[in-house]
Amino acid sequence: MIRVANAPCSWGIIENIDGERTTYEQVINEIQQTGYIGTELGDWGFMPTDPLRLSAELQKRELTLLGSWVSVFLHDASKHAESEAEVVRTARLLKAVGGESTVIVLGNDPYGDPMRNLYSGRVTPEQGMSEAQWDVFANGANRIARTVMNETGLRTVIHHHVGTWIETPAETDRLLQMTDPTILGLVFDTGHWTFAGGDAVEGIRKHADRIWHVHFKDCDTAVAARSRVEGWDGPTSVGHGVFCELGKGGVDFPAVLQALQDIQYNGWIVVEQDVLPGMGTPKDSAQRNRDYLTSIGL
Repeated sequence: MIRVANAPCSWGIIENIDGERTTYEQVINEIQQTGYIGTELGDWGFMPTDPLRLSAELQKRELTLLGSWVSVFLHDASKHAESEAEVVRTARLLKAVGGESTVIVLGNDPYGDPMRNLYSGRVTPEQGMSEAQWDVFANGANRIARTVMNETGLRTVIHHHVGTWIETPAETDRLLQMTDPTILGLVFDTGHWTFAGGDAVEGIRKHADRIWHVHFKDCDTAVAARSRVEGWDGPTSVGHGVFCELGKGGVDFPAVLQALQDIQYNGWIVVEQDVLPGMGTPKDSAQRNRDYLTSIGL
């Protein structure tokens, strides 16, 4: 059974993005009020990190904790140990609060590399990693996923994401080929896949065996095209609304949902409409996104 959640990034809680943030209480209140039944954690420290307190807060709102993004530095071997420790810390909190079905979402430091950030949505193969860097990256991903599994029993998924070293469909394909399918899966993000030049339905069908988690995000293809002409970096594109409300961009969500049903996906779908802090009206957008999903059968 597919269940629908939302995430703090829809309220402007995004790693490496500065600005005034709302409180976690307001975010989870509004997630519950707009008809969602689950949430991701957000970056470490946004929500309570004491398991008993976090459990109580979520139970009051009848919300399930289903996973968490953790920023890692897989391209840098000297930071693998530090990244591993931070991931395991998060995994222990997830398991204590959400149980064994929660997932760790690995995302290489978003918008952290100046070149990859600048070319978000338009990177070329020449701007990718070297052979040696690919080995370091894949070894780091395997190492962290294996440690998470051994120490907590939780599964790990990698997030393809604009402004990181794993952005394009080709880069995602290669990483999946280089990593252990028994311990590392994929969170398929419809918006990032589209912004990076991919077709979401084709991506789901191609990676059916590795998709363990799904993010529903739309992509305004007109804004994406403008970003390439104007040379915007990732956060600038977000600020111009490249990740628009569901059903208002280029992602064919009825076809995406059918593709997920065809591959017998039965996990969570998490709505993620990335906005900058203070941008738009997150609660209203969350409600419109939920109403749209209801209209297509979710």
